[in-house]
Amino acid sequence: MRAKDKTPGWMRQVVFLIIYLNISELWSESVRYSVLEESESGFVVANVAKDLGLIIGNLSVREARIISKSDEHYFHFNLKSGDLILKEKLDREFLCEQKDPCVVNFQILVENPLEFFGLEITVGDINDHSPVFLDKEIILNIPENSPVGTEIQMQSAQDLDVGTNSLQEYTISPNSHFHIKTRSHSDGRKYPELVLDKTLDREKQAEIQLTITATDGGSPPRSGTAEVHVLVVDINDNAPVFTQPRYEAQILENSRAGSLVSTVTANDFDAGINGEISYKFFHVSDHIQKTFEINPISGEIRLIGELDFETRQSYMIDIQASDVGGLSAKCTVHVQVMDVNDNRPEITMSSINSPIPENSPETVVAVFSISDRDSGDNGKMICSIQDHLPFILKPTVENFFTLVAHRTLDRESQSEYNVTITVSDLGSPSLKTEQNITVLISDVNDNHPIFNQTSYTLYVRENNSPALYIGSVRAVDRDSGQNARVSYSLLSPEDGDFPLSTYISINSDNGNLYALRSMDYEAIRKFHFAVRAVDSGSPALSNQTVVWVVVLDDNDNSPFVLYPLQNGTSPCNDLVPRWAEAGYLVTKVVAVDSDSAQNSWLSFQLLKATDPGLFSVWPHNGEVRTTRLITDRDAIKQSLVVLVKDHGEPPLSTAATLHVLLVDGFSDPYIRIPEMPRIGEQEDSLTMYLVIALASVSFLFLFSVIVFIVVKLWSRRRDTTEASNLGPECHFPGHLVDINSTGTLSHNYRYEVCLTTGSGNSEFQFLKPVIPSLPDQGVGNHRDEKPPFRNSLGFN
Repeated sequence: MRAKDKTPGWMRQVVFLIIYLNISELWSESVRYSVLEESESGFVVANVAKDLGLIIGNLSVREARIISKSDEHYFHFNLKSGDLILKEKLDREFLCEQKDPCVVNFQILVENPLEFFGLEITVGDINDHSPVFLDKEIILNIPENSPVGTEIQMQSAQDLDVGTNSLQEYTISPNSHFHIKTRSHSDGRKYPELVLDKTLDREKQAEIQLTITATDGGSPPRSGTAEVHVLVVDINDNAPVFTQPRYEAQILENSRAGSLVSTVTANDFDAGINGEISYKFFHVSDHIQKTFEINPISGEIRLIGELDFETRQSYMIDIQASDVGGLSAKCTVHVQVMDVNDNRPEITMSSINSPIPENSPETVVAVFSISDRDSGDNGKMICSIQDHLPFILKPTVENFFTLVAHRTLDRESQSEYNVTITVSDLGSPSLKTEQNITVLISDVNDNHPIFNQTSYTLYVRENNSPALYIGSVRAVDRDSGQNARVSYSLLSPEDGDFPLSTYISINSDNGNLYALRSMDYEAIRKFHFAVRAVDSGSPALSNQTVVWVVVLDDNDNSPFVLYPLQNGTSPCNDLVPRWAEAGYLVTKVVAVDSDSAQNSWLSFQLLKATDPGLFSVWPHNGEVRTTRLITDRDAIKQSLVVLVKDHGEPPLSTAATLHVLLVDGFSDPYIRIPEMPRIGEQEDSLTMYLVIALASVSFLFLFSVIVFIVVKLWSRRRDTTEASNLGPECHFPGHLVDINSTGTLSHNYRYEVCLTTGSGNSEFQFLKPVIPSLPDQGVGNHRDEKPPFRNSLGFN
């Protein structure tokens, strides 16, 4: 049934059944053949393929076969010749009993395309049974005063053959008192009547012996005999008379034993013993005697056996009423068996096609027939399946149906269906039969592999060992079998510059990823690539996902001291006035670490000093400050060793050496002051030189300040121009050093380092921020980018 059809299922089925019953009348035409019973096995009935217009060469390919409602198959369809061949001898009497003509119905089913052909085989009768009297000795009581011409009805013989081969006439042995006539019942059965030709005289002959012969019409004819004993009875001039010659009775087939069928009544006008009447069955078959009984006194006929409407629908029972004197009368009771709905519909499966591919609609799943042995409404049937299934029932002919898939199936949604075929009759109460069919759906490669994540992020620590397992990707295919087998492969980057095959490999069977080389966080921090998953179906389907590999930093770089440079040249001297108070900022040790995060966090420690109590180093920023006032006892030259250590595991460190000069006042910051001999206050000859020196120093200092301001303005203008062109993806010149988020400098600052006169000595005088704010240069475009640490005087 279609999902959008809102008509109730039972109403559609009733309408469909009515249409089918009307159409099936047009298709009920069958091909008819005849065959005689007792024909030998192998007898060729006819060339059915030729008569039906079928191509003999295609019979095997189209899977032509005989199907019937019964389990007995008497014929064989030869697919090579198209002949219909008798498989075994037929017994017409076994098949049809007294029914004439005897017709065997079956169908020929041909698939691809599906066709039905009805066949009717008429089984002809041969004279293979002789007439038989049930009683071999018949006793007749005939009153001696019976008038000439009296007719006495006698027991009939039975002949299982039909037509001309059945019983035709009766004859009696020659005698002087009787002749015989052959009579016919309304149903066609022939029975004998003995006719009195001469008045009987009991005193002369009390008993007469006769032989009755029943002869059929076969060629040659067959016959059967019985002995007749005629007993001459003394005068009893009134015979019993039935109230009606024929009684009609009806009884349900499911009636219980003992049920009253009918009551017959006869009257005798004689008085006394001659008026007493007894009833009995008159020459009935054994089957009737086992099914019914009659009360000899009351004439009640009751049921003693079981009735089956489907086997026999009516009975003709002859009843004889006799008085004591031997006079009798006969009547017939016609018992009609009424059908009740006592037979469930039957389902006979002819073929089942399972499994079926999921992408093949209009596929015939099963062929079956239905039947019901009841009659009338009790035998009318409705066939249906569950709603909301992707299958429909299509009627063909002779109560045959096909179960067809009417839309495309999806094995991934449902891999099998349990179809319940329900056949209900229209009796009251209705009886039904159900049969379950399991329809398996075979797989077709119609699903792409699907990764369990849209993208993957894998982490690997630098300095890893080659062939290290770093993670895996997984894709699932909803198909089954070979169609669900997934293999994995790497896709090279689109730009082609990144040598992916030298970094990563993948296991094609399970998607495990391995690092082929040792990673260097300082060289590459993050990269990505694509992984393709392909199934093994035909044609193969694929999918892909993106994998990001993030390199984790390892503490493999020692801190690098930017100031003071430890390059082995003449040491840089920092000047400290002797009037400096405690906490005076002497200088600042500037260092960076190429590692990241905790591995780049630096701390500073004063390791060694000429005068340990004079200076201290702040551990967080490397600032060197005085701890007390400077005295005359302190040496002019002070040497400090500062240890710079990161927070990695294990920590790495670097030592920096600083040289500090204690002076009485600031000198020109750009002129290196040579060491001067101490001048005593008592030497007046040197006063003039001191004044000249101070004047020179003051002039040089003023000149230096002017030069510094000019240079500063020019540098700021140039840096402003460079900063306006700086974006998230900009690269600083190679001579700049990245200290972003590392070392002792605050985030997003660059410092200009100014040196004393003679920059070749690499002596720092101060640090000053050049650009106040710089965008955070994180990991971008999968390259290792570092914000610069710029030297304004051009040293690297």
